[in-house]
Amino acid sequence: MPIMRIKDIVAMSAEDREQRLYDLRAELARIKTMINAGGAVDDPTRIRGLRKAIAQILTIQNETKLGIREAPKEPAKKEKKAKKPKAKKETKKKTEEASQ
Repeated sequence: MPIMRIKDIVAMSAEDREQRLYDLRAELARIKTMINAGGAVDDPTRIRGLRKAIAQILTIQNETKLGIREAPKEPAKKEKKAKKPKAKKETKKKTEEASQ
């Protein structure tokens, strides 16, 4: 399971993204320090997930800064379409009249 999803990152405010980026970088540094000290890591795939999450946050920050990605808008409510009357009943009446 990914650490963060893109839609969650986009929905965050700029300050929240900065804080999350700081936390992820701190955790990555801690894990790398453990590895360099010769210790074993509980979940080695966590490193890849952390690096990917950091890259996603940085990408979204840059896209927002350049104006490529805008803040998500709330989805518009779908309007209910008026139901069409069933044409089957009308065709039956026309066929009955034509047969008489």
